[in-house]
Amino acid sequence: MTDIQESLREMMECEGALAASIVDYLSRITLGVAQTAQGPDLEKVAYGDTDFMRAKLSTLEMLGYDPERLEDIVVTLDTEYHVIRPLSQRTRQGVFLYLVADRTRVDLDAVRATMRGVAHRLDV
Repeated sequence: MTDIQESLREMMECEGALAASIVDYLSRITLGVAQTAQGPDLEKVAYGDTDFMRAKLSTLEMLGYDPERLEDIVVTLDTEYHVIRPLSQRTRQGVFLYLVADRTRVDLDAVRATMRGVAHRLDV
């Protein structure tokens, strides 16, 4: 098990990482952040993406999918990837990992693998 700061450090070690956060989307509270000067305002991210997570999970339920099947969501911008990974384990419901990466420098598969490992080990 790892803690929040160790998890953020691990995500920021990904090549091209600009910002990382861990967010409780039930309360809209940011549990931790790490970022470079080029990263976005992670407090705004936490606030806005909580609605996004709730909407996606609700849609999956309406379609009859188990929301725990959701692995991650990748938002592709012209210069960045924004990757959201919910923590689906029972004790961690309501929490997601968020990573912003420079699209020209990142290996998206490596980022997804790192976030999968962090989600598995994170103890919040």
